[in-house]
Amino acid sequence: MSHFRLGIVGVGKIVRDQHLAAIEATPGIELVAVADPFAELPGIAGYPDLAAMLEAEPDLDAIAICTPTHLRHELARLALVHGKAVLLEKPPGATLAETEDLKALAAENGSVLFAAWHSRFAPGIRRAADWLKDRTVTAVTIDWHEDVRVWHPGQDWIWAAGGMGVFDPGINALSIITQLMPAPFFLKHADLEVPENCQTPIAAKLSFSTADGVAVDADFDFRHEDPPRWDMRIETDTGVLKLEGGGARLILDGDVVIDEPEREYQGVYAHFCELLKAGESDVDIAPLRHLADAALLGHRRTVEAFIE
Repeated sequence: MSHFRLGIVGVGKIVRDQHLAAIEATPGIELVAVADPFAELPGIAGYPDLAAMLEAEPDLDAIAICTPTHLRHELARLALVHGKAVLLEKPPGATLAETEDLKALAAENGSVLFAAWHSRFAPGIRRAADWLKDRTVTAVTIDWHEDVRVWHPGQDWIWAAGGMGVFDPGINALSIITQLMPAPFFLKHADLEVPENCQTPIAAKLSFSTADGVAVDADFDFRHEDPPRWDMRIETDTGVLKLEGGGARLILDGDVVIDEPEREYQGVYAHFCELLKAGESDVDIAPLRHLADAALLGHRRTVEAFIE
């Protein structure tokens, strides 16, 4: 099969900002239905929930789950039980246990499951991975700063338990570095700044190390005035690699080799189509595991209340 019929659950900001244009630009996949109790899309069949969509659209091949994180496990399970392939917006679950359960269920049913870490599809990431293959990483520094009022306006869920706070963008950086690093790394220390009226951090500093002592330091902050700063610096034995703009710009030893517009979600859907054709899953839990470790090891410090 080279043409896949897709349904989306949850028609929020990320779908309107990213998914719709990416689907339109991806040959072989067609959006035919959406499920959301509060929102619709012109010209697309709409249903109040996933169950109603599955009943009315039995020929759907795949479901993209784009709801708040705490809803994804139940919805993804329902889709997998009905034999549908599933794309999970990041993070793939509210907990590691939920994500492992979905991974096991997909394998048991022979279904396609894709944990879509969209930042891994930024323009500079593949070239960065190729450049690092023959080099030894000696240090990594990550600065992932943005203005929460610009990038998550009115999204109260991000401050509730499970909403992740600054880790919602920060996990994008972790998804990149877990793909680029040749060896695993482990959290050694974490400082979390949590507003007195919130359950999730507004800023975090994480210190990781590989088994060989290579430091990976990450600084996440939601209080940064626009424009955002989504940068990382990877030092090696024979040069320095920099990624800026979330991976849109790649700088090798001071020379800009890639500087292109962001098109991550086109990469997400192109890869999803490849998985659908091959009948394979792609579920990497490493970025979410690092955040779970931060919750276990993190030193929490209460800071002033966040007011939208």
